[in-house]
Parts: sequence; C-alpha cells; structure tokens
Amino acid sequence: MSSIVLFSILAALMLTGMPISISLGLTVLTFLFTMTQVPLDAVALKLFSGIEKFEIMAIPFFILAGNFLTHGGVARRMINFATALVGHWYGGLALAGVIACALFAAVSGSSPATCVAIGSILIPGMVRAGFPVRFGGGVIASSGALGILIPPSIVMVMYAIATNASIGALFMAGVIPGLIMASMLGGTTWFIARKNDYPRQPRASLGERLRTFRESVWGLMLIIVVMGGIYSGLFTPTEAAAMSAVYSFVVAVFIYKDMGFKDVPKVLLSSANMSAMLLYIITNAVMFSFILANENIPQQLTGWIIDKGFGVIAFLVAVNILLLMAGNFMEPSSIMLIFAPIVYPVAMQLGVDPIHLGVLMVVNMEIGMLTPPVGLNLYVTSGITKLGMTDMVKAVWPWLLTMLIFLVIITYVPIISLWLPKTLGMM
Repeated sequence: MSSIVLFSILAALMLTGMPISISLGLTVLTFLFTMTQVPLDAVALKLFSGIEKFEIMAIPFFILAGNFLTHGGVARRMINFATALVGHWYGGLALAGVIACALFAAVSGSSPATCVAIGSILIPGMVRAGFPVRFGGGVIASSGALGILIPPSIVMVMYAIATNASIGALFMAGVIPGLIMASMLGGTTWFIARKNDYPRQPRASLGERLRTFRESVWGLMLIIVVMGGIYSGLFTPTEAAAMSAVYSFVVAVFIYKDMGFKDVPKVLLSSANMSAMLLYIITNAVMFSFILANENIPQQLTGWIIDKGFGVIAFLVAVNILLLMAGNFMEPSSIMLIFAPIVYPVAMQLGVDPIHLGVLMVVNMEIGMLTPPVGLNLYVTSGITKLGMTDMVKAVWPWLLTMLIFLVIITYVPIISLWLPKTLGMM
C-alpha cells in the first residue's frame, strides 16, 4: 500500500510539469510527515551519508571536461579526421558523423553535449553537400546517444552511486557494447545512404588522413588518459575525471588555442549550473531511496517476483518495458537514480550480474533520449536543424529500430558487456 501511495504522489507531481528533482523532494517530504514515524535526525544522517561519496566528485569534473572540449575545437578536428577516413563511402559525411559522435562520446560522457558539439558543425555541412536535413538530424540525434554508453559516462557514475557498483568495471563494460552499437548505427546510415544514392566525398589521400589525425590526436589522447589511467590503477575513476578536466583545459586553451582565458569563466559557470542541477537530483534521489528501503519496498517486490515464479528472462523483459516507458517522460539521470535501487535487489536475487544490469539500463536510457515527449537529443537536434518534433521523430525511426534490436541482443547476451571487465580482472 505504501509503495502505491509513494509512486502515486510522485506521478501526480510529475504530471503537473514540475521538474523531477522538485517532484522527488516533495514526494519524500509529504511521505515523511504524513505516513511514517521516521525521526528527522535519522533522515538528516542518511542524507549526509548518502551524498558523502567520493565517486560523486567525478560528475562535475566530467561535465567540466566535456564543456571545455565542446567549446575548444576538439569536435571540429574529430569530424575532419572521421571524414578523411570514410567520407568517400555512401553517405560519407553521415558516417563521419557516427564516428565523430563515438569519438566525442569517449571524451565527453554526455549525449546532449555530443549532439551539440558534432551536430552544430556537421549538420549544416551535410545540408550544403546535398543531404536532406531530416537525414542529418536523424544520424546525429541517434549517434549522439552513444555519449552515455561509451565511457566515460555520467549516467554510469549515477548507477554506481545508486548501487555501489564499480565505476571502473562499468566503464570497461561499456566499451564493446558502445563499439557494436556505433557499428550498427553506421550500418543503418550506410544502407539508407546507398538506397537513396546520397552524396559521397572525394577519397582523402593518405597524407590528408595523417594530417587530420595529427590535428585531432590531442583530443583523442583524453581517451587514453581516462581509460588507461583507470585500467592501469594509476587513477581511480574520480581522479581520472579530475585529470580529464585539467587535460581538457590545457588542450582547449594552450594547444588548440580555440578558447581564450576570457571564455573560461563562462565554461566554469555553465559546468557549475549543470553540476548543481544533477547534484540536487542526487540529493533528492538519496532520500527517495531511503524511503523505499525504510518501507521495505524493494524486498516486497523481490518476494512478489520470486513467489510468482518469474525467471531471469521475464524479469529482464519487465525491466526493459519499465525503463522504455520511463524514458518517455524522464531524463536518464533521474531514471537511473529512481529505478536502480528498485530493480537492483531483485536482479541480485535472480543472479543477474550488476555490471550487466548497469549496461542494460544505460542502453534503455539511450533509447529514451530519442523518444518523445522528453527525448533530450530530439530537442537538441531540433534546435540545430529547425525541424519540428514530429519531423524529428520521423527522422530517427530507422536508427531507433536499430537500437531496439541492439537492446534485445545486449539483454540476453551478457558476455558482450562482461567479457572485457572480466578479462581485465576488474570483476
């Protein structure tokens, strides 16, 4: 009964259009003061201990690194490198967009940032080259979703905070699924471009490819700094996030020189605003999780599922449906912080690996970035292309179908997620 009341209050507040962070906070306060006898000093203690986690510091650092790279010319150089590699194929510029999104995702950790950085440069170029604007919007909106699967990923950090899973293992678990999804999105792009005979670029010479690689290498090195540092044990994931922020600042200001010192305060302020928003959501989500645990809601759900005889297959189907529905109305960080504490105990009881569950949830979040009415990538790309939301939804459907196929594969073939972290001895 308490679970029905709790989620009814949350749903009612969200339906008013209230931001998810405030909805969570008001739900917790309403429930605390009207339906429980929990002492407030216990609430305060849980709130303090819940956000006193070293891993949380990774979030503002990764956000800062992504903002420096977005404003520092890294995206343009990655696009030039990708175009030199595959521009002569069918739909070459669009394929370059997929590759550039995958590369930028590996240094930014954010889907909207990837869409803005790559799309604002590449989509106008695709239109000038003769591509339909709807095609360009579909490619960038869907490929930008790689930003939360290919590590480092802010959403993966959120999952680790909610479940105490290893951030390093999660990052490594996202590498192979990210590459497979990028390949599948690229295959869809090539098929559509070949079918419609979209423009191809002249084949770049070996010298041109080497030149564009040299120009982009400082941005690409960030992948080695983060992933190599974590795998080698040189950095913890949080320390790697701090190093990525410092490295991104040096690259943007001193090496590429596309950003001056006068631009740094604006980037710092933008990063602080985004970090404050996410930390506020985390704070309220910690309290929401405390209420769930205090009311034994996860344990009740676990018992009900086991009593009904649900197996792993049925449970994972239910999780996918739940998360896909939530993705229509909530942004990824909120979904992860609310639903991870609920499904995690059930998954552990059924023997589902927590790292596999994390990757599965992130793939669902990617799909949610492309589904209305709250698909963030649709809004970002709509702003770049000037297309309406209806046109954007029509534009992304081939890639959205591809992502749903990938979701089925990643759900029932866990070795795709688990092979690399197991091989590296991180599990």
